[in-house]
Parts: sequence; C-alpha cells; structure tokens
Amino acid sequence: MSFKTDIQIAQEAEIRPISEIAEKIGLDDDNLIHYGKFKAKVDLQSLKNDEAPHRGKLILTTAITPTPAGEGKTTVTIGLADALSQLGKKSICATREPSMGPVFGIKGGAAGGGYAQIIPMEDINLHFTGDMHAIGAANNLLAAMLDNHIQQGNGLNIDSRKIIWKRVVDMNDRQLRFIVDGLNGVSNGVPREDGFDIIVASEIMAILCLADSLKDLKKRLASIVVAYTFDNKPVTAADLKAEGAMTALLKDAINPNLVQTLEGTPAVVHGGPFANIAHGCNSVLATKFALEHADYVITEAGFGADLGAEKFLDIKCRAAGLEPDAVVLVGTVRALKMHGGVNLKDLKEENLQALETGIENLLQHVDNIKNVFGLPVVVAINQFTADTEREIALVREKCSELGVSVALSDVWAQGGAGGIELAEQVIRLSEEKSDFVFAYDLDNSIEEKLNAIARRIYRADGVDLTPNARKQLAQLNELGFNRLPICMAKTQYSFSDDPALLGAPHDFTVTVRNLKISAGAGFIVALTGEVMTMPGLPRVPSAESIDVTEDGKISGLF
Repeated sequence: MSFKTDIQIAQEAEIRPISEIAEKIGLDDDNLIHYGKFKAKVDLQSLKNDEAPHRGKLILTTAITPTPAGEGKTTVTIGLADALSQLGKKSICATREPSMGPVFGIKGGAAGGGYAQIIPMEDINLHFTGDMHAIGAANNLLAAMLDNHIQQGNGLNIDSRKIIWKRVVDMNDRQLRFIVDGLNGVSNGVPREDGFDIIVASEIMAILCLADSLKDLKKRLASIVVAYTFDNKPVTAADLKAEGAMTALLKDAINPNLVQTLEGTPAVVHGGPFANIAHGCNSVLATKFALEHADYVITEAGFGADLGAEKFLDIKCRAAGLEPDAVVLVGTVRALKMHGGVNLKDLKEENLQALETGIENLLQHVDNIKNVFGLPVVVAINQFTADTEREIALVREKCSELGVSVALSDVWAQGGAGGIELAEQVIRLSEEKSDFVFAYDLDNSIEEKLNAIARRIYRADGVDLTPNARKQLAQLNELGFNRLPICMAKTQYSFSDDPALLGAPHDFTVTVRNLKISAGAGFIVALTGEVMTMPGLPRVPSAESIDVTEDGKISGLF
C-alpha cells in the first residue's frame, strides 16, 4: 500500500482564495496586504478602530520531551483547529513561521503533516512573505552600523573584544559559528573575532514576536545592547542611531500572515523563534489578533513543555497579559517507549515495561502544567497503527491517577475528523476555572529565578553557574536588569542540560555557562550545557532530497 507524502497531499488540495478565508473571520480586502492569491498579511493599521474586541478561548499546544520517534505537536495544533471548525466553532490556529535551517537540515518544515497541514506549505516552508529576510536585514544592518562606528573613529569608546551582537543567516551553517573578519588592511574594517547565529536566535526575532505595536517595536529595538565600552558601560542600538532604519525594514514584517489549513480553517503564521535557544512562541500581535476574531485560538510553543510552554507562560503571557484557557500536551506511545529505553528500530513491538518507565516524562510535564502553572490540561496521544490497546490503556491509567484525561488523535490520517474527541475535551476544559500562576516572581533575584525553573520545571537539584556566568550575573545586577524574566537556552532532548538523559532524570544540576541580556526583548538569556545558537547540517541533509521540476513544482519537502 502506497502512502502520499505531505507535499503531495498539500499540492493536491483545493486551496481557496485568501479573501474567502478572511471573510470567515470578518475581514475584507481593505484589511489585507496580498502576497498573491493564497496568502496575505493582515494590515493591523486598518483594524485599529475595531470596537470592543472579542476575546476567544486561548488553547496552548505543547508536548513531551521530543525524540527521533516524533510527537506531531504542530500537526495536532492544526488538526484541533479543523476539528473545532467541524464542531461549528469559529477557530483559528496560530503557529510559528518555519526557519529554512531545519527545512534543509534534519527536522523538515513546520506546516503540519498528512491531512492536518497549513497551505501553501511550499511557500510557508521557504521564503513565505519575507519576514525572515526582513529580520535578518535589520539584524545585519545593526551589525554593519556597529562595525562602521568603530571604523569611523569609535566615538562611543566601544571595546571590540566586548561586542555581543552577531550577524545572522537563515541556514544551518556551522562554518560561520566562529569567524575573524575585518581583515586585509585599514580600509576593510577593524579585525576582530565574530560569528553568526541563525536568524531565529536573533533578539530581533524575539522582539518582533513580543512587540505589541510598531511604536513598541521601535522602542524595543532601540534598547538592544550590542556591546560594552572599555569601562564596561552598555552600548545600545539607540546609541548607534540605528532603531529608525531597523524599524523601516520591519514595518511590513510586523503584520501577521494569514493562510489556511487543508480544510479551509484560517491560520495565522507569524514569527519563529526556536524554543531551545529563544522563547519559542509566535507573535503577541498574531495571538491577540486571532483572539479578537475567533472563538477558539489554538497556538503552539516549541519543543517540550519544559522549554516552549514554560517560556510561553513565564515570558509571553507575562509580557502580553495573556492567560491560556486550556493546555493540550501531545505525546506518542512510540516516543514514550523510547524514553523508556527502547531503540528506534524496536518501537513497533509492544513493551509495557518500557512504556511505564517512559511515561514518567509525560507525567512530569503534565504535573508542571497542572500543579506548577495551575492550568487545565488534556493529554493528546498521536496514534500510530502499531499502538496496542494495552499500551493506550496504560497511558490512560497513569494520567487518570493525576486527574488528567487522555484523548486519541488521528488528525494526520483523517484531518479534523480525527481530532473530534480531543476538540470536545478542549471545549470542556476551557470552561473550567484555572488558577494560573507563574513559575517564579520577577522580584526574585536572577539566581533565584534560574533555580526556580531548574527545580520546579526540570526537577533538578538547582543551577551551577560557571565563574564566567557569575561575573556576568554581577554585571547584570549592577546594570539594573535583575527584574527581567529568564529565557533558558537548553537542549530540547532532556529535562536536564544533557541530551543523553531521557525520561524524567533526577539528581542532576544545570550548568549555566553564559548570561546574556536581551534588553529589547525584555529577558535574560541563560545558556546551559552545550546548546548552540547556530546549528549545523546533518550527515545527510534534507536539502539533498528537495528538487523542482521544469514547470516549477517542488518535491521533497516534508
């Protein structure tokens, strides 16, 4: 039996004009900036005079700790939005934009899969509406203006050894992690050590996703700290007079992108920070727009709940005044068995012992959502044909002991019809009263906040700051940045900072090796373990399988 690939399913789908999709949520052509027939930006300026904005239910989709077996969080997000539409609810899914680094690397795209996809998937996974390029241009303009200032006399007394602003590119390119530039004579700049990050790790990506207006965007850009002077004073984008030009590059990118699912449900795709190196959520503007135009907004946060969901709740919700009405935690029996020690090639075999061990990962995430953050949660099990009745029953039994329901999801194969049970659970849960609280208080010290995340979310013994991190901690306190939230940069493959520790490890500490201020985004980035802000390509990158025919039809995307 042959199966259609994701891209084949997407290319065979009937795609509706974007104006028709916009009408479903009360928008007309005057509210849209068209990028062809099937995608558009929502012109936020045209919506400013809306009366008494509607407030829909906000549903967060997150997941267990990811494994090579796959979890399908984005697929469930999209399928749930379609299922709610089938139940007669006005729904919008609000997701992040894919980065081309993973698209051409190992992870693939981020437009869902099977019959729960956002289309046009080729556009979304490649250049889309140019937001990534705009962010990269704004980031690199600031880098160019910084180096030019030093070249032209260095009136701000910048110490080139203390430049913390890197250039970016939207590609996995390990060759660019550490470079030396400004070589070959005085006319070509001042030689210094430098490096590249991937665009999604840029603070400008975080700023775009957290800004609530064009004015706020410009203010945040002005606050970016790019370097320090010889007497350790911070140098900002405002000191370089760069924020106006950067805002000009981003004035269109700040508008959310409107597309559709395979079933014609409106989808807002905007912003794309990774959750292992950034805060991992789509834009505040996209989420708030969706909440004003739908009864249910299904959004996602990247990687496992210890990363994306924690940052969604402690950073995004805190900054934007948002509160989820319910949380969907996605997992698979396959992935849980892998957390229990089963090899990838043996996952089709029933193994209740390994599953029971691996379930500890799921239960810790559930406990965090329910008892640390005080939110109602349902577990969505993405079904595979090899899952047995006894395995599903074991997952239900263990979740029931925590007072949490389990819904089976088959949206990959059936689209919205495969998510009806989950949708019904979400409707029920979203009517319950929550006791939402943050994992830490902003008045806590930086070290207390680091320990709160490590102990309460990861279940670590605490954090261990390297001498370099302690020196940076003292500087952040001295500069008055101690009341900001924390954005933990950590491996996505474990609750710990060691990707080899699967399941729900205990008796470990988290090593913080670097503390970096993202003053424009409004948080402190804590780099732990060996996490990197510029990924590399795998031995066999996905790019080797991607091609295009003479008539322009793309193949190999997934």
